[in-house]
Amino acid sequence: MSNSSSIRHFLLLALADTRQLQLLHFCLLLGISLAALLANGLIISAVACGHHLHTPMFFFLLNLALSDMGSICTSVPKAMHNSLWDTRNISYTGCAAQVFFFVFFISAEHFLLTIMCYDRYVSICKPLHYGTLLCSRACAHMAAAAWACAFLYSLIHTANTFSLPLCHGNALGQFFCEIPHILKLSCSKSYLREFGLIVFSISLLFGCFVFIVFSYVQIFRAVLSIPSEQGRHKAFSTCLPHLVVVSLFLSTGFFAYLKPPSMSFPSLDLALSVLYSVVPPTLNPLIYSLRNQELKAAVRRLLTGWFWKY
Repeated sequence: MSNSSSIRHFLLLALADTRQLQLLHFCLLLGISLAALLANGLIISAVACGHHLHTPMFFFLLNLALSDMGSICTSVPKAMHNSLWDTRNISYTGCAAQVFFFVFFISAEHFLLTIMCYDRYVSICKPLHYGTLLCSRACAHMAAAAWACAFLYSLIHTANTFSLPLCHGNALGQFFCEIPHILKLSCSKSYLREFGLIVFSISLLFGCFVFIVFSYVQIFRAVLSIPSEQGRHKAFSTCLPHLVVVSLFLSTGFFAYLKPPSMSFPSLDLALSVLYSVVPPTLNPLIYSLRNQELKAAVRRLLTGWFWKY
């Protein structure tokens, strides 16, 4: 029987058994991660350089792009390294760091999406108070609160998880370090402390979900009361990207964590983990840029300026 003091490394789940498939997975993950970094980097640069985009909506979008870049840089590089070099090892400290940063960026994204929902609610339901409720100081405070809460949330979970004694080996059923799979290695009743934190976390995240649903009910009621069709279309177009991103983020996460045990198969679990950890950071920039003419124009000007400069 092993314990956490004797464990120096963990064994991650291999993405494939054959060398050819490992190299294929490496190339796919490399392409996806580069696309995600490029797309999110373009959004950050366009918003930072475009003075006409210095509005609350684009400020929060910049923060969302930062969290997307962070989350994909946390989970994917080690999986690429293991696929390329045909290994499964990750050090104990490396696993702890991966858990901390993954929880940090994922929770920051959830909090930011909730704040962005509030931004859309005020913009459509209380337009006369928009400048007061979402002034630059208020936006900075809300973004700072989201990052600070994510930091504390991640720190508590990581410290508590890695303080548990581990009695069931060091093999994780996931291609990156994740709290539920580490808890499966813990001793019989020692995981109850972390389980209590997870229940609290679910309650907190569910509260954010209820706030988002309530806000969109109010938004849809306000939009449907707009007399002109053009006005309704414009209002819906500003909300649709956020609604799609929230749906993608929550649906993949809920299905991965809350699916029935009877549906738990190694191949399905692996596919779902890739879906919720890799796909949202890659698609979020595309979803926002497709529906937003201002953002597309800013990215186009940025690329054109770089092209003529070099």
